[in-house]
Amino acid sequence: MTMFPNPFRPQHPASDLPTLTTARAGALFLDDRGAATAEYAIATMAAVAFAGLLVAIMRSDEVRGILTDLVRRALTVQ
Repeated sequence: MTMFPNPFRPQHPASDLPTLTTARAGALFLDDRGAATAEYAIATMAAVAFAGLLVAIMRSDEVRGILTDLVRRALTVQ
């Protein structure tokens, strides 16, 4: 006797599943629950990718020199 079920074996035979009728398919595919969460996840992943791109750009010597020069000119009094 095993304590944990095999995750690769279906727990219920396929005959226990309800048949996919047109009405049931419409109810399943038109259900929007979880859509907002998926949109937030995609937007978060895009923001992380954009932040990674900005970090890569900001670490370049040319951009670092431009920003250092800009700050130095802004803080000097003539």
